Amino acid sequence: MSTLDTGMQSGTAGDRAGPDEARGAGWVLFAGIMLMLAGILNVVYGIAAIGDSSFFVHDTRYILSGLNTWGWVMLILGALQVAAAYSVWAGNRFGMWFGIVVAGLNSIGALLSIPAYPFWSLAVFAVDVLVIYGLAAYGGQRRPL
Repeated sequence: MSTLDTGMQSGTAGDRAGPDEARGAGWVLFAGIMLMLAGILNVVYGIAAIGDSSFFVHDTRYILSGLNTWGWVMLILGALQVAAAYSVWAGNRFGMWFGIVVAGLNSIGALLSIPAYPFWSLAVFAVDVLVIYGLAAYGGQRRPL
């Protein structure tokens, strides 16, 4: 048995772990980017709702109180999403769980706003489900620097 053969035998176990880590790193990056994007959009959405912008449908009934209250909820949720994105990118287990909880809260918020904007709400819900999947399946892995 030559040194080339022993190197290939020891390298096969590492080669199998490599592509899984690479795929997992992509999902975690995707989850962080989507959390950041949704967070920024929710902050803008919340500020516009607090200011009673003409962007919103005025005769829509919300589950939680009125448009002003819903704006504060979205503003706080958006700030949590931005913090969760940074925490996910830090790569620790707390970031994974924090991101899952915040994406879950955002998906509930998206479903509660279906009466006002059905297609947007369902699109946000679908993205949140993908974020939860990415973090639950691959969020706990340590990424090499």
